[in-house]
Amino acid sequence: MSMACSSLLTAPTSKPTPPLVSAKLVSSSSSTLIVANATPSSSGNSRAVGRRELAAILSSAAALMVLPAAPSALAAENEEYVKETEEVINKVRTTINMDKKDPNVATAVAELREASNSWVAKFRREKSLLARASFRDMYSALNAVSGHYISFGPTAPIPAKRKARILEEVDTAEKALLRGR
Repeated sequence: MSMACSSLLTAPTSKPTPPLVSAKLVSSSSSTLIVANATPSSSGNSRAVGRRELAAILSSAAALMVLPAAPSALAAENEEYVKETEEVINKVRTTINMDKKDPNVATAVAELREASNSWVAKFRREKSLLARASFRDMYSALNAVSGHYISFGPTAPIPAKRKARILEEVDTAEKALLRGR
């Protein structure tokens, strides 16, 4: 004895809707959007547009509205990057060159970690900066410094080899920054 639902056994009775050529917004809610067909031959036909269709329509519209940034905006962004990178370079140098007996080491390390985290968070999303040598070298140096202090604590001195490598990366980043790279 089989108990099948009759609605599963019958063929759908509704006609497939034709593709939407041009549309105007009639009504919307959080889950559906009612769009009226705006072709000259339409006679008030409307249909619900699902979330996927709505997402496709909105993403297409957004893609058409995206314009490249103005040169002055790029120059201002570059100036901001250069200024903030120089500030972080100076913080790295002063912090890792502090004497281990200095009572302000823990505070300086905390400030450096905060500055480096904000620098990384701000600039790693900029695709134009990812290819720059200054960004790569600075990111690598900050990663080494942060990794050391996270692993060994804010008062642990950086070993000589690691310190030399970090300072070399910072110097390379600074040179590349001055060259606009």
